[in-house]
Amino acid sequence: MAKLNVGWSEISITPDKKISLAGQFAERISEYVEKPLMATAMAVECGGDQMVICATDLVGVSYNLKDAVQDALKDNKEGLVPEKVIICAIHTHTGPVYPRGQLQNLTSSDSNVQLLEQFLAPGVKYVPAVDANRPDVCTPQEVFDFLVEKLSKVIIEAWKARKPGKFVNAFDRAAVGMCRRVDYSDGTAQMWGNANTAVFTELEGGNDSGVELMYVFDENDKLTGVVPNLACPAQCVQHRLFVSPDFWGETKVLIREKLGQDIFMLPLCGPAGDQCPVDLVRWVNPETDVHDPNLIRHNPPVRKADPSMFDIAGMKKAGKRVANAILDTYEEIDVKDAQEDIKFEHHVHNMQLPLRRATLSEYNEAIKAIKEYLRDHEGNVDFNDAANLQVKLGIVKRFKLQEKMECLDTDVHIIRMGSVAFATSPFELFLDYGNQIKARQLCEQSFLIQLANGTEGYLPTEKAEKHGHYSAFIASGQIGHEGGDLLVRETLKDINKLFEDDYKVYEYKE
Repeated sequence: MAKLNVGWSEISITPDKKISLAGQFAERISEYVEKPLMATAMAVECGGDQMVICATDLVGVSYNLKDAVQDALKDNKEGLVPEKVIICAIHTHTGPVYPRGQLQNLTSSDSNVQLLEQFLAPGVKYVPAVDANRPDVCTPQEVFDFLVEKLSKVIIEAWKARKPGKFVNAFDRAAVGMCRRVDYSDGTAQMWGNANTAVFTELEGGNDSGVELMYVFDENDKLTGVVPNLACPAQCVQHRLFVSPDFWGETKVLIREKLGQDIFMLPLCGPAGDQCPVDLVRWVNPETDVHDPNLIRHNPPVRKADPSMFDIAGMKKAGKRVANAILDTYEEIDVKDAQEDIKFEHHVHNMQLPLRRATLSEYNEAIKAIKEYLRDHEGNVDFNDAANLQVKLGIVKRFKLQEKMECLDTDVHIIRMGSVAFATSPFELFLDYGNQIKARQLCEQSFLIQLANGTEGYLPTEKAEKHGHYSAFIASGQIGHEGGDLLVRETLKDINKLFEDDYKVYEYKE
């Protein structure tokens, strides 16, 4: 047992110029800033061990960004161990594009565009929709360098700010995340599928309205920050042409109005690869066209339901729900229950997760389909063509990759902080995997963080792989359900080992 020290810091990661917005197949340029993008860091030191969690208003944190930030921190004079830093993303689709390197095993991997260019006939070229030479738009490399500078700064500032602290962990509910995969009677599924049809059978997965909460206080019992963990990506205004931290930005505004402008918030996205804020059963059309063919509904019935979760009104509603959970629970907790003299351990487990493989027949069919598509295509190609071919290009990439490697090096951080566990993964992990961990953990509560220290795509369930469609295609992520099952087993083993000495087995007595 040892005394807890906690430090906080926050910094804007909003570029001064317009940006290319990440998260959609369509290339988009921001028109204005709805709310600034932020990075918030919470540093923890206890008993000679340490942890820094840096939550970012980004779509993901790639290996090359994580590595660059850790490199920038390696010569610090403050005693911070860069390998104990966790950088995660809320998965907003209204943040910046930057060069994203994947697969920490490899030095390079072709992007879909680079692979598509290898199939183009002489004289045909890929034409970006966004002019890379526009002086009013940040280049992806400028964004990357900017992020490295800002993230390394906020992390070291949080570490330097650490002082005696304590926390109360708690729980509430907010109905924000819902399954976004629709199942049909023929055994198929679609992400963002239309449920208003006689062949709709069910939403493929469940949802989790639970909000894991941690309230952090200083030694004088003053609240310094809040850590909410929610199984839903920040994807309300995901198609819009402005910069925004989505519903988490609204949540922060509301809790600071009540608790003070100096209160920090560390938003953590839990396993939610098949989740979104949109109710696909009680469908409400976007207020204006979002230019997404998956979201077209012809004359849908008018519903008494949420406002459109593709617009600011829906974003505000989702943010208010999360803020209400945070504020209501804060009124109920007692700082006398705070944990400050605790057990604290932080381990990094490098898991070898098996790559999801493509078959030879899938590869040959993909090559054939790409060539046929380009044979019938007139003129140059652009992002629309890369989007149309992303499934086939993904199969080709996977077939080439699996000749070089069999397993993905996956760093998973496992932390015990008093009665609470933190566990990370670099995937858009489907909800079922997170539920399996929560149901079988020996700790009182766990904060599960996806898209942390890497962005390796979706990790679907076996059921989703059989049903198909986006998020379950081979092209959608590096790892399949076998790797997901292994990730669950190893994460549970690591968590439970940290808590097994304190776990009491209760036997039913007749």
